[in-house]
Amino acid sequence: IEYLAYRDVLTGLANRALGQNRLLQELSIANRQQTHIALLCLDLDRFKYVNDTYGHALGDQLIQGVAQRLSENLRAGDVLCRLSGDEFMIVLAQRDAQPIAPWVSSFCERILARIAEPFNLNGMQIFTSFSIGVAIYPQDGSDGETLMRNADTAMYEAKKAGHHNYRFFAPQMNANLIRFIRIRDALRLALDHGEFELHYQPQIDLHRRRVVGVEALIRWNRPGEGLTLPSQFIDVAEESGLIVPIGQWILREACRQAAAWCELGWKDFMVAVNLSAVQFRQGQLEQDVIAALEESGLAPANLELELTESILLENVEAVIDTLSQWKRRGIKLSIDDFGTGYSSLSYLKRFKVDKIKIDRSFITNIQTDEEHCAIVQAIIQIARSMNLRTIAEGVDNAALANQLKFIGCDEAQGYLYSKPLPAIDLEEWLANFRNGTDTLRKPQPSSCGKGLGSVYASL
Repeated sequence: IEYLAYRDVLTGLANRALGQNRLLQELSIANRQQTHIALLCLDLDRFKYVNDTYGHALGDQLIQGVAQRLSENLRAGDVLCRLSGDEFMIVLAQRDAQPIAPWVSSFCERILARIAEPFNLNGMQIFTSFSIGVAIYPQDGSDGETLMRNADTAMYEAKKAGHHNYRFFAPQMNANLIRFIRIRDALRLALDHGEFELHYQPQIDLHRRRVVGVEALIRWNRPGEGLTLPSQFIDVAEESGLIVPIGQWILREACRQAAAWCELGWKDFMVAVNLSAVQFRQGQLEQDVIAALEESGLAPANLELELTESILLENVEAVIDTLSQWKRRGIKLSIDDFGTGYSSLSYLKRFKVDKIKIDRSFITNIQTDEEHCAIVQAIIQIARSMNLRTIAEGVDNAALANQLKFIGCDEAQGYLYSKPLPAIDLEEWLANFRNGTDTLRKPQPSSCGKGLGSVYASL
């Protein structure tokens, strides 16, 4: 009975209850002797994939092998316990006057290297890795609960840094965690209370001087804080998975609005919607897109989906299948922020995109930086040779637009033409553009009195 109460049946290690009890004992000793303790939280990276791929029996064998390797690297008296399925805890007590942090760093690196070696299980080589978070007594907590919480926070920072990594706790991590939780909970309420809205930024054909579409950009009317830009909350939406329902709303609203503009006479009007890699991984994105088109009545040819390069590198075959389904329906595809990621030329062919969006970090400097100008010219030439259109973002002055036109860029968007506008203000902007009143002038307040409707110069 005692064994079952305090030992993990699978590995024979101390379980959570015994591990916490041993931690309290070590804290009591450290407090009396004025020494330090390092508490490590270790979590196997992507362990779920092992269970899903090879089955739970082999997953159990992997856990046993990991426990054995961890035990082999401990000193007599160190504490090792299995907290849960793929999570372990180690307590390392300071044994001499040497600083504990360098020794713990060396220990973590040794553990990471040992765990990274392949496990031979059932005639197969299985690879895994750890993410490790470290909290030090007394500076990171004076009690067991605080130390475990802070080590766990540091472990998640290690995972965010790319797995197979370790991080020491820092107070800023708690500030980041508090920010994450507050924004996450506020985003859930925002979905329920309808606090999101879309703004639209015109996209201009540089050679024919006409509007070819708009990019839909989300804004959050956060109570007490006003209009909040996506840079302040999209990272939390993606990490929490809330980008999936938020993305569904964006698709439906953008398609509904674009269909309404088509009814007003903008038949060739394209609306571009950004997609997240999280939507591909966690949602039913193909069905979401089709549902948004069917609900709104928008023609597929009037919808453009902007893909980041990270999307194209995950689960390639599944992504190709999804994109092919969209292409067969007539939906347009573009690659966003081209030039800032992997920029593999092979996927320009494999994924059958229609347009490349050149990142603003290159565009804004082409007038003063010859290397950036050469990069932009090369992108445009490659796109043209593959029958792809190019669009430049961040075009804020006429000289820049003229240079882009001269080197062959097809389209542009930026504050030269208009900042992102609410739908009602964009309609006024479109009417002015259609009537030829888009001459160079400063933005004027819109008739709706929000100060957001403005007409910027075209070429």
